[in-house]
Amino acid sequence: MMASNSPCAACKFLRRKCNQDCIFAPYFPPEEPHKFANVHKIFGASNVSKILNEVLPHQREDAVNSLAYEAEARIKDPVYGCVGAISVLQRQLIRLQKELDATNADLIRFSTNQGSSFFNYPSNWNNDS
Repeated sequence: MMASNSPCAACKFLRRKCNQDCIFAPYFPPEEPHKFANVHKIFGASNVSKILNEVLPHQREDAVNSLAYEAEARIKDPVYGCVGAISVLQRQLIRLQKELDATNADLIRFSTNQGSSFFNYPSNWNNDS
């Protein structure tokens, strides 16, 4: 529970008393009520509590951040969630890699053409004229 005696976002959302040993309090501060609301909507408070109790204490913050990210993604895209966002980014990466490869090929072609025309002057060309 927070030092200000205000209940964590989870306890406030669930309308229950926030105890000293509240599993949610360190990860769902009262200033971020949407974070717990999203996680609860997608995973349910009971499942989140079980996950937090099964995860080692030093891994809980990362677990909550992952749950919050996935919950937000699921709310935006109920079918694919964060996998949809990853898929979009992978397609974008593939497109940009192809564009980079084409640009590099153009640069090689340009530098090869420039090099050959720069060093291969006509034999009748001289600087004295």
